[in-house]
Amino acid sequence: MAAMVHGSAIAIHGSGVLLLGPSGSGKSDLALRLVDRGAKLICDDVVHIENNNSLPQLACAPNIAGKIEVRGIGICPIDFVDSAPLRLVVQLAQDVDRMPPEHQRITLAGYSVPMFRLPPFQPSSAIKVEWALRLVIDAGLLPMSNAEAAFNESVTM
Repeated sequence: MAAMVHGSAIAIHGSGVLLLGPSGSGKSDLALRLVDRGAKLICDDVVHIENNNSLPQLACAPNIAGKIEVRGIGICPIDFVDSAPLRLVVQLAQDVDRMPPEHQRITLAGYSVPMFRLPPFQPSSAIKVEWALRLVIDAGLLPMSNAEAAFNESVTM
């Protein structure tokens, strides 16, 4: 199963992070700050989620590869990677829980994916994305197909 979503995607040490939020919510801005900290852009604006073996892959449409919108500047060329395995979704939001529930997930493109809600424009937002990814990796959390997620939920009930 493949899907296309409106968002920005970056790779941190080879792990894909998908930034989601409405238009103007800060996806490109946060992606730019993460790139400044060493992440690699996968795609800005339209992200393809492709099924590659058992893990979903984040990829970019060829016509926008290597480009990012820098608000107030325009469309700029940028180094990028073709794809990375999806490990985390960051849902951009202004109001977030101080202590969110543990192991939140979002259903996306037929997968249940680890998710955090973060405000995009705080000075620490890029660092928080890196910490959230580290928590997901350290906990061994992976995207699961919806069938796997339903099975795991029924087993734990």
